[in-house]
Amino acid sequence: MKFKIGNKWVGDDQPAFVIAEIGSNFNGSLDKAKELVDLAIDAGADAVKFQSFIAEKIICREAFDHLSMSFQANWKKPVWDVYKAAEFPREWHQELMAYCKEKNVVFFSSPYDIEAVDLLDEIGCDCFKIGSGEISNVEFLEYVASKGKPIILACGATNMAEIEEAVTAIRKKGVQDLALLQCITNYPSPVEQANVRAMLTIQQAFQVIAGYSDHTLGDTVVCTAVALGAKIIEKHFTFDKTSEGPDHPHAMDVPEFTTMVKRIRETEACLGSYEKDVVDAEKDTTFLQRRSIFSAQDIPEGIELTEDMLAILRPQAGLLPKYKKDIIGLTTKKPLEKGMPLTWDVFK
Repeated sequence: MKFKIGNKWVGDDQPAFVIAEIGSNFNGSLDKAKELVDLAIDAGADAVKFQSFIAEKIICREAFDHLSMSFQANWKKPVWDVYKAAEFPREWHQELMAYCKEKNVVFFSSPYDIEAVDLLDEIGCDCFKIGSGEISNVEFLEYVASKGKPIILACGATNMAEIEEAVTAIRKKGVQDLALLQCITNYPSPVEQANVRAMLTIQQAFQVIAGYSDHTLGDTVVCTAVALGAKIIEKHFTFDKTSEGPDHPHAMDVPEFTTMVKRIRETEACLGSYEKDVVDAEKDTTFLQRRSIFSAQDIPEGIELTEDMLAILRPQAGLLPKYKKDIIGLTTKKPLEKGMPLTWDVFK
């Protein structure tokens, strides 16, 4: 099972598709957004992703003004102001996508309203990424799916029934190129609650490409997911973790992201195949570490072997230890020096 996003195949027999989630970390600057694209490429990302929302189309200002929620404790501004400052201007989409094409990296964005879906479709975006918060917005999911493009859907803070409803809505519109990402929607989220195995449950239940959208600190969860078969990895990306903004603190900076990609590729490389056999790296050690039968003393020609004349030692230069009982009692046809490996041709 696999499908193509831009010039990249995603799925079976392919390396994990690594997404640098830039989100709002461009700090309101198109130049900074382009700089982040360049940094993500250098760090090994296969794709860069933004978030296409306008504050008034995603949150109810009045409702949040009257709420006191724990996640706001780390925000120095009201929720409305934070979202407003994090907007990805619609007029930048085309230019930034063209920039990414020029740089040969996949560009896409998470739409949060109908107009954003239309815009991303019109500029030729190759797929849609839907954030976990929209998984219960069935009408919206159906509209995204009506564009007929691959969809990556995050499944944070959901149960299997909600995922099934979302998948049904998407597939009803004919979309088969679908990937589901296990996710914990807390920023940052605790490693001990990552629940990576749920990714496998999701994959098996819905017969989709599976991946992980990770908000933990570090890359332990990511590498674990890849070891279990994740084919898409998404991680927040920043140029400076201390920069002002809601996503910078839990994002990976360039050195961290670079190390993560390296570790992902090492994880993939070490998985190997399901076949068990001697690999190239072991061939010398097979000779050095295994034992064989040696003469424990000088043995004249024409002598019938006894057990005390034999030693089972390294390296594997002669007959294997399992043949010891077979050669006891045989007669030598030439003299053997102490320490000589025994082979079948030394017996009559």
